[in-house]
Amino acid sequence: MSRVIDLNNITVVRENRSILNNVDWQVEPSQRWVIVGPNGAGKTTLLRVAAAQIHPTHGQATILGNRLGEINVFELRTRIGFASTALAAHIPNSESVLNAVMTASYGVTGRWNEKYEDIDERRARRVLAEWQLSDLADRAFGTLSDGERKRVQIARAVMPDPEILLLDEPVASLDLAAREQTIDIIGEYASHPSAPAMIMVTHHLEEIPEGFTHAMLINDGQVFAAGEIHSTLTSEKVSEVFSYNLKVQFEDGRFRVRAHK
Repeated sequence: MSRVIDLNNITVVRENRSILNNVDWQVEPSQRWVIVGPNGAGKTTLLRVAAAQIHPTHGQATILGNRLGEINVFELRTRIGFASTALAAHIPNSESVLNAVMTASYGVTGRWNEKYEDIDERRARRVLAEWQLSDLADRAFGTLSDGERKRVQIARAVMPDPEILLLDEPVASLDLAAREQTIDIIGEYASHPSAPAMIMVTHHLEEIPEGFTHAMLINDGQVFAAGEIHSTLTSEKVSEVFSYNLKVQFEDGRFRVRAHK
């Protein structure tokens, strides 16, 4: 299979400011990437280009073999799973968890007059089970905890069986137990051979699940380093990107970062 993402010298300009600047990046189907960098580095903007939500101002972006600007992005987006906090705001609080996930088949966030088949419900319930949400199927989305909402967002992104899964800070703001539970489930999913290409944005190396193979360090809209995860997330490179002396360690399948004194 060809590359799922191929970005060549892309730049994104908003209000006369370059948010991304001359970015080159290629993602293969079997790879799981994590994008790390300071606030305002351009991480979420890069993810939105990968999701075909925005076009680059300059350069060429090819997603799943389709060049942005030359294809119907609405059809392309049905092949991409994207979980973000911004999406949660569009899911009605009264919507059941089952429907919040199942409606992803139609690309809508609230059930209306769509006709769903038994296969849709079976698939939705299987996805809920994978993300440990089966017991919440009939609960209203608005009654869920932050951790449960995050997992519903991911389950919804997985529902259409995407060719790319994009996760924008999937454990941000969660308490310790909810964070670790979600990281563990994402890691199990990422480690499965049938999982799609995955890209996750985070501020914290401790949040990187097992199973991720590659990493990008980004700052000021430019790629500082990108490649195999252990050769990219080194103490020297992470310290330079965050402008602070940091020590990166890898223990029991997870990263750990502390100030280096």
